[in-house]
Amino acid sequence: MRGGLIFAAAMLLVAASPYVTETEKWRSEREAKLKEPGGWLSVAGLFWLHEGANMVGSDPQSDIVLPASAPKRAGVLRLHAGEAKYEPASGIPVILKPDDPGPPDVVNIGSVALTIIKRADRMGVRLRDPDAPTRAHFTGLKWFPIAESWRVEAKWVAYPQPKKIAITNILGMTDLEPSPGYAEFSIKGKTLRLEPVTEDNELFFMFRDQTSGKTTYGAGRFLYAPIPAGATVTLDFNRVENPPCAFTAFATCPLPPKQNWLPVAIEAGEKKYGTH
Repeated sequence: MRGGLIFAAAMLLVAASPYVTETEKWRSEREAKLKEPGGWLSVAGLFWLHEGANMVGSDPQSDIVLPASAPKRAGVLRLHAGEAKYEPASGIPVILKPDDPGPPDVVNIGSVALTIIKRADRMGVRLRDPDAPTRAHFTGLKWFPIAESWRVEAKWVAYPQPKKIAITNILGMTDLEPSPGYAEFSIKGKTLRLEPVTEDNELFFMFRDQTSGKTTYGAGRFLYAPIPAGATVTLDFNRVENPPCAFTAFATCPLPPKQNWLPVAIEAGEKKYGTH
């Protein structure tokens, strides 16, 4: 009995720790962002553009098919020499900036939104619909328990000049992206390395581990960390997250490079969602 009381008291202390509270808040905010009307759960279509006129509307014969609530013929999205121009059925034509380098311009048609994405030499249209089934039927994120031991202080080794590494996305497109260095750390007696790229002034790690395809998303997971000013970097695996592809079939997620396939199980962060 006494042992049970001590255990319960210890659990209350853990739950009340500032680190646990902060991490729980971060996880709650991540889920809320996914559920926003314009979040990844609302992504309901991806249409690759061909040169010339691409018809936009709810007509099933359209090149860019909108939900039935949208006009049958909403307009034309014209692609010419890498430039996308939207010509609405009524209104002023507008040239649309893609997501690379971004942020992309948005075309709102009723409740749905269209943005231009650029992947290698291809350009497409991403459709966001707040009534998408993926958003309406979302069942919530699943996480490993928070453990401060998964907040790892890693050695940071900066390259004299950024090194180009090959990053392939789920479409099979490969880009050479600059990596500023690598993080080195130990888990379960193994010395490991992760090589990030940079995104929005942060280190962006894509990795797989021995939980991938079992308790976590098969293609791998993402981790962000501040760009270090010194010789260490904090890798908080309690904040590891699934890529957008875990929630929608219309994302173009990058895949972890082979050097980021870890021979250990990172039983921390976000678990797989649904059947993914």
